[in-house]
Amino acid sequence: MKTLIVSICILFYVAYLHAQTNYYTTTKTFNESGYTYQCDIPPYNLVTLYNKSNKWIYVHSIYKDTGKNFVQDEAGDGIKLLESDTWTRSKRFSIVNSAFSASEKQRIKGHDFNIIMYINSSTGKVDEVSFEFHKSDPFATIPVSVYRKIETEIKKHIWYTPTTVGKKLNYIFYWWAQEPK
Repeated sequence: MKTLIVSICILFYVAYLHAQTNYYTTTKTFNESGYTYQCDIPPYNLVTLYNKSNKWIYVHSIYKDTGKNFVQDEAGDGIKLLESDTWTRSKRFSIVNSAFSASEKQRIKGHDFNIIMYINSSTGKVDEVSFEFHKSDPFATIPVSVYRKIETEIKKHIWYTPTTVGKKLNYIFYWWAQEPK
């Protein structure tokens, strides 16, 4: 009887460990059905996960006319790049929240991750999305398909109106941290 109980416990433990697979332990490329994602992990272990077709991921935001680097909050007063709106924040949070299953939300409860958008400075549309989290965070147990869903939904449903200054840049960098609920 003890053997049976121990065997059942081991099976549950193995199933639990399988569900906790860390997908992002090393720098690698994920070739999925119809898309390719890149996972970069520098020595400080912050995972950067992004669509391999992204072109802005490691490019500084610059002024198109001068080529000089744009530095936000350079003078401490903030430079407004996007017009204020009343709907994008709640829509962004909703997209992220709905991408995770109930069991995934339970697993990542109490943790947040960074979602980064690269906004087209001419049109205000979101051209690219990337994600950041520590490689030991529970977000490392979430499959690429969930991040892909967030990316496609953001690109489909979120847009902004760039300000005059925002339109002068090659792209507009915008990020937020979120704990999916």
